[in-house]
Amino acid sequence: MINRVVLNETSYFGRGSRRKIADEIKSRGYEKILVVSDINLLEANVTTMVTDILTEAGITFFEYLHVKSNPTIKNVQDGLSVAQMSNVDAIVAVGGGSVIDTAKAISIIMTNPEHSGVTSLAGAIETRKKGLPLIALPTTAGTAAEVTINYVITDESNMKKMVCVDVHDIPVCAIIDPDLMEKMPQSLAASTGMDALTHAMEGYITKAGWLIPDMFHINAMALIYKNLENAANEKDEIAIEKMAYAQYIAGMGFSNVGLGIVHSMAHSLGAFFDTPHGLANAILLPHVLRFNGEECPDLFRNMGRAFGLDMDNLSDKEAVEKVADAVADLSKKVKIPQTLREIGIPEEMIPALANQAINDPCTPGNPRDVTVDDLISIYKQAY
Repeated sequence: MINRVVLNETSYFGRGSRRKIADEIKSRGYEKILVVSDINLLEANVTTMVTDILTEAGITFFEYLHVKSNPTIKNVQDGLSVAQMSNVDAIVAVGGGSVIDTAKAISIIMTNPEHSGVTSLAGAIETRKKGLPLIALPTTAGTAAEVTINYVITDESNMKKMVCVDVHDIPVCAIIDPDLMEKMPQSLAASTGMDALTHAMEGYITKAGWLIPDMFHINAMALIYKNLENAANEKDEIAIEKMAYAQYIAGMGFSNVGLGIVHSMAHSLGAFFDTPHGLANAILLPHVLRFNGEECPDLFRNMGRAFGLDMDNLSDKEAVEKVADAVADLSKKVKIPQTLREIGIPEEMIPALANQAINDPCTPGNPRDVTVDDLISIYKQAY
């Protein structure tokens, strides 16, 4: 068995680490930068926490600020136009997963123009050339897009989320500065934190799991379980910092082994109803854990111990239930809606959601083989 691990060339961690961006840009010889972000972050003065540093350092930059949650092909094409017209030689992404994913797609097409149609990027491919150099500064503690080889773009015309996997899209530099995450609203901190927990748990039990990613996943889920409530609800500075690192650690793992059907099913919800990704994951995770538990109960014991739970003297079923219940309880504590009904998903759409999810690139990695009927059943349990 040969296993591969792909990580950033360089990463910085800690409060104020965003200031390293000027040094990185200058030392690498980049002269014109495209800053990708979104209007909400600009209005909250988060984007300016980075662009002010560029201005002070005399670095020329242009901006694309119109990325939406669940970014679309149009977002990519519009940002690409700005990059091409400005003749930039590097990209800086300031935002959550939607922003960084959009920047990744722009980066790849800039150096691989044969993919300008965007849809050709779907799936596990390897483009001819590395993308335009990308420096990513996450503003949420969830997606870990700054350290993964994955990105997701919505094809609105076909109501489908394109999961794109390409080693050439990984940022050359990631800067994890908790100062950029402190302005997240409670609901966003909660849902992105549950997204990170999903990454750690799904990555740990995926069919491709092995020693090194397992190490990342176990440590990530321990940090998230113990810190998410204080980070989201209390805005505790130490907890926010630990969440910032935990989501990155989870990304180091799952990017190299894949995920499972929580993500497959969440992608369908995002494609059909524009459901925020972290929210969809959070609602589905306990139900999928119970489904998968029959396949790998010993791994559930390890996950429970990472949470700090007493997992001794439990039957396999009890061990699985204890972990799934702990996840559901955490979700409630951070005020996540608990059912698909609560977020307005029509029950009659469940078969269509399941039929799309079965073909999602994340489905084959699930530890337990799954059918469309299984997916329908899980959606109904979550309803």
